[in-house]
Amino acid sequence: ITTSRRPAALFSPFVRRQQVLLLYRRILQTIRQVPNDSDRKYLKDWAREEFKRNKSATEEDTIRMMITQGNMQLKELEKTLALAKS
Repeated sequence: ITTSRRPAALFSPFVRRQQVLLLYRRILQTIRQVPNDSDRKYLKDWAREEFKRNKSATEEDTIRMMITQGNMQLKELEKTLALAKS
């Protein structure tokens, strides 16, 4: 039995795009929990600008690093919201 295997690099842009979109959605969902309207708007605008500014990035390592940074910022925002609620 022969199986046709495509190189992982072929799927990489698709996978990265899905990771970025998931991160963006999770950030926006978390921002919706911010109680203050002006803070919520500021954070939403900031997130939109950051993603728009980095939209043209193509270097795999750069994209991976930005995803990691975005996840760290998301966790920080989640911690801040959890502390504010307690």
